[in-house]
Amino acid sequence: MIIANGDLDLLTVGEALVDFISETPAEHLREVELFRRHQGGSPANVAVNVAKLGGKAAVVAKVGIGAFGAFIKSELRASGVDTDYLLMDHRVHTTVVFVARTSGTPDFEALRAGDAQLGPGDVPADAIRRSRIVHSSAFALSRQPERVAVQRAFALATRHGKLTSLDPNYSPIIWPQRTEALNVIKGLLTRTTFTKPSLDDCHRLFNDDVEPGLYVDRFHDMGADTVVLTMGPDGTLASDGHRRFHVPARPVRVRDATGAGDSFWGGFLVAMLDGHDLERSVRFACEIAARKLATIGPFPGTIDRREIYAAID
Repeated sequence: MIIANGDLDLLTVGEALVDFISETPAEHLREVELFRRHQGGSPANVAVNVAKLGGKAAVVAKVGIGAFGAFIKSELRASGVDTDYLLMDHRVHTTVVFVARTSGTPDFEALRAGDAQLGPGDVPADAIRRSRIVHSSAFALSRQPERVAVQRAFALATRHGKLTSLDPNYSPIIWPQRTEALNVIKGLLTRTTFTKPSLDDCHRLFNDDVEPGLYVDRFHDMGADTVVLTMGPDGTLASDGHRRFHVPARPVRVRDATGAGDSFWGGFLVAMLDGHDLERSVRFACEIAARKLATIGPFPGTIDRREIYAAID
């Protein structure tokens, strides 16, 4: 695999938002009374995880100019993420999501606003040229004009020989038109190097429950070069189209599942950029995700990736 040069390891294009996550565990959002504010949005969270692992990451996203937009910018900067391409627009409100903290896939409700107003003209070509990997999500693809912005970013990335990664984190709460979602995601997968569906993503996107290997086949058939299927306690199934392997999950006491997928993404992309093969990169990502599952809220401070590599050897 050829990794293009660039001074940015990762450029994310998509949602940056405020997560209000329940103070105590709850299976359903309706049970929650108290929330704590966090910087959120899957692509932005992946950028944060890459930065905390010592990589250079930037975000292309749109937020409002009020307190929530300022909070996002401040939190991203504090985590070491480049905010030069974060657009603060007085015409929009910042997107807010309420999340119930749980040991499984969280119950949530989104108040979509500014993130979805990111347009194709808001994606600078120089940002793509500076990057090594361009990353986005199904959440970002679910609304216009943000969908076209992501499609433009991937088209530019392909033109400049960059790697791309897509999180197919489909949710009917965000995107009720499942057939449309499947077609849009399929269209972008033809320009995608890495995709990492979870088993829950697959169940929602394909509306069925089949053997996990068949889901891997489907993502390859839709165009993805490398497919990494995370299956919670059942581990991870990965394939580059030639070789397929399974990595068992490390036993862990789950304290907070929110953001575990984003921590996996960050670890996986950093390891690939470090020049490791697919299996070692997946093992590195699994270890990062396991540590996130055992942590309430985001990772504090930076993460010494040398220590993580030593732990998986």
